[in-house]
This record gives sequence, structure tokens and C-alpha cells, in this order.
Amino acid sequence: MTKVSIFLVIVAFIAGVVSCAPLAPPCDLTIASTAGGSVTTPGEGNFTYAAGTVINLVATSDPSYHFKNWIGDVGTIDNVNAAITKITMNDNYSIKANFAEQYEIAAGDWHTVGLQSDGTVVAVGGNAFGQCDVGGWEDVQQIAAGAWHTVGFQSDGTTVAVGCNISGQCEVGNWADIIQVAAGDGHTVGLQFDGTVVAAGNNTYGQCDVGDWTNIIQVAAGGLHTLGLKSNGTVVAVGANASGQCNVGNFTNIIQVAAGSLYTVVLKTDGTVVAVGSNASGQCDVGDWRKIIQVAAGGYHTVGLKSDGTVIAVGADDYSQCNVGNWTDIVQVAPGGLHTLGLKSKGAVVAVGWNYYQQCNVDSWDLD
Repeated sequence: MTKVSIFLVIVAFIAGVVSCAPLAPPCDLTIASTAGGSVTTPGEGNFTYAAGTVINLVATSDPSYHFKNWIGDVGTIDNVNAAITKITMNDNYSIKANFAEQYEIAAGDWHTVGLQSDGTVVAVGGNAFGQCDVGGWEDVQQIAAGAWHTVGFQSDGTTVAVGCNISGQCEVGNWADIIQVAAGDGHTVGLQFDGTVVAAGNNTYGQCDVGDWTNIIQVAAGGLHTLGLKSNGTVVAVGANASGQCNVGNFTNIIQVAAGSLYTVVLKTDGTVVAVGSNASGQCDVGDWRKIIQVAAGGYHTVGLKSDGTVIAVGADDYSQCNVGNWTDIVQVAPGGLHTLGLKSKGAVVAVGWNYYQQCNVDSWDLD
């Protein structure tokens, strides 16, 4: 047999072996949704795809509801916080589009803000800088409260702001394509649809240096620092770091970030919580928290919402701002400078803590 013949036999043998290699099994995808909307692409139910297939996902909310996030087997979803995203099929997955009624709360240092289901906004508390002058806002999708200013983005992706503007933190009128806003002591941060970030206001410590950030799915603004959660579950940070609040480079498997005055808190995929930065008041003592679905950072206290609707808090408690142990049926928490808010499932709001400026006078609120 000639060398050429031997070569052809070997090639044919190898080709036969390759062709006999087992194919990856197909992957099953189960899709569902909570009340308030549906998954319109590819639909809801059970689907089967070849391994490696990238599937477009589109979640559509009903009137008076908004898309919140994807839950379940979300490890290969590009952006768990985006209604329009993609999932890569590497295994069998079960996912659910999570919708929430269109209301929300936010807490500043001395004021409280509420987003009502009709897109209008209410506020109580200290108004020395006009931070509560939100009575004319309409079609608002999300709100954020800084120390002395209030921010909201509207359904067309534009942003509105009122309150203290000493550092230019309210100069957001030219922002576009915004899908989330965050407010710090003297700066404002906006997340754009394409995963990039814009910022305005005090930049003394570089807290607004976010121009090169990409693939961001959530932002948070603290006293003098800014956090960004990336689509791969890692975190980036800029700004003041004297207390180590920006030491987030080794964080992984993160699904939410929160920024306090001098510290950072993050929620992991397994429902546990990690914190870095100043712990002078015990605000970072969250290592034993379990079954958490939302974390929030105030001035010097941290609040966690548990999966059963109860609430836990640590840190400064000089005005009873951590007295949340008897709260039930809570769907969102928001700590301010010295007070804490809880939003109940039907739109009522509860509050504890310092009330000098009547920032806790929310008993009559019904945001639904």
C-alpha cells in the first residue's frame, strides 16, 4: 500500500470517529411569569433547543405593572434586569419573568418619595431645597432620592430632577435612553439602555467617572462613591475609598448592589449578602443573612428584605430606624439617613426612625 493510500485510510478512519462522536443532548427551557405581565417572545410553556442556541426573551407588562427582573435559572441570561434580553441554552433551565405593580418608594436624608401606580409621584419631609416638589411629575417609571434631591426617569427614557443642585446633580435634562437612576449625596447616576452609564454632580472623588463602563445592568450611588453591577455578576466602583467601600473587585455572582454613606452592600445569587467599607455602626454585619431578595443601604444602617416578606436591619439605631422586626407583607425597603421605609404588597407604606421633618408621615399613603 502506498503512502498516499495509507494517509487516505487514516483520514477516513478519523472522519468516521468524529462522525460517531455523540451530539450534545437538547436543552429544555420552561418559561412562565408572575402576575402583571407575560413573556411574549418566545412565549410561555416548555421549549426544546439545541445546546448553545441563543434565545431572544421579551417580557411585556400589563397596565399599572412594570417588569422587575428574571428569576430562576438565570445564570446564562445576558441581563436579568432587562425586559428584552437573551438566554444561552447550555442546560435545562426554568425561568420566570417577575413583574411588580407600578409603585415604589425612595428615602433621602430628610425626605421620603413615593411613585404611584399611575406614574405620578408624592413626597413628604424636609423641603429646604425643593426636593419634595414632585407634584407635577407624570409618567414616571422609577424614582431615586439623594441626600437633598430627587430624581425620576420617565417612560420615554428622559430624566427629571428637583432639589439641591449645588454640584449640578440635577442637571440631567439632556439624558436619554435611561432605564434606571440612582442618587447619592451630591451626584446622580443614570443607566442607559445599551448598558453604558452617565453621571452628573459632585466629582471630587471621581464618583462620576463612569464614562467607560459597559455591560452594566444596575447602578447605585452612595455618599461619595458609585457602583455598577455588570451582566456577568461582577461589580465595578469609582469614588472615595477611604473606608474600603470600593473594594469590590473580587465580588462574583452578584444580582444587586446598594451604596451607603461610606460602605457597599451586595446581594448574591444564593440569597446571602456581603458588605465592605465602614462598619462603625455595625452596618456591615450581614454575614449571617439568608433568603434575602433585596438589600438597601442608608446613611449608617442596612436593611434586607427576606423572601417571606419580613425585614431585617443592622447598623445605627439611635432613632429606632432598625426596628423593623415586626414588619410583614413587605415588597420593597428603602433606608434614608435616619429613617427606614417599607412598601407593602397593596401599596401601603410603613416607616420607622427619625421624624423631625415628618419624613415618616406616610400612614395615609396608598400608592396602588
